[in-house]
Amino acid sequence: MLELFPEGFQEVDHPDGLELVAYTDAGGEERLWAAFGEVAAEDVPVDWEERWRDFHRPVRVGDLWVGPPWLDPPDDAESIVIDPGRAFGTGGHPTTRLCLELLSELERGSLLDVGCGSGVLAIAGVRLGYDPVVALDHEQAAIEATARNSEENGVEVDVRRLDALSAPLPPAAVSVANISRDAAEALGPRFDSPTVVASGYLERDEARLPGFRRIGRRTAGGWAADVFRREE
Repeated sequence: MLELFPEGFQEVDHPDGLELVAYTDAGGEERLWAAFGEVAAEDVPVDWEERWRDFHRPVRVGDLWVGPPWLDPPDDAESIVIDPGRAFGTGGHPTTRLCLELLSELERGSLLDVGCGSGVLAIAGVRLGYDPVVALDHEQAAIEATARNSEENGVEVDVRRLDALSAPLPPAAVSVANISRDAAEALGPRFDSPTVVASGYLERDEARLPGFRRIGRRTAGGWAADVFRREE
């Protein structure tokens, strides 16, 4: 879906599964048919191109407020404004909130964000006191969004385009990977960190990182995030 609709799509939870919704035209519907084999289509209001903004919700974790540029942060919060551009996320997804909560509780040090997307976790890491912070992604759109959002929020993030599954990962006190269970497990032996925060998967999924043991878990809305510590 990210490849088909990099400008964004909606996730709708149902008791029997997850529905993915894209606001598109006849050409987009054909691409969906080609990719998935079966889709349901219905007419949408003429302002559909702006309605995607309704799905980007702000998130509050402690003193941090993370939200898109078209919303006003509360007066009592330290705001992080994230424009998703063509990269995923303004911070409102449950897995982002869970990662932020876990990062806020860990001892500060250097931070590596693998699969940085729009840069929300890397930028929040700087605001939480992590230093230095390195953000990696293999998508150029994500690199551009993270660099732009870091500059606009006045923080310094070392942004690098890199394939984390093939290239060596930089060492860090804490690594965070809000991607998927399979990707996190594949990255396990490659992390050069004593502590890893992993998310991007459902609560029913049990991620296992080779060489690490799980020491904590948070869940919200059917999603999960785990903290792993390297085994001695």
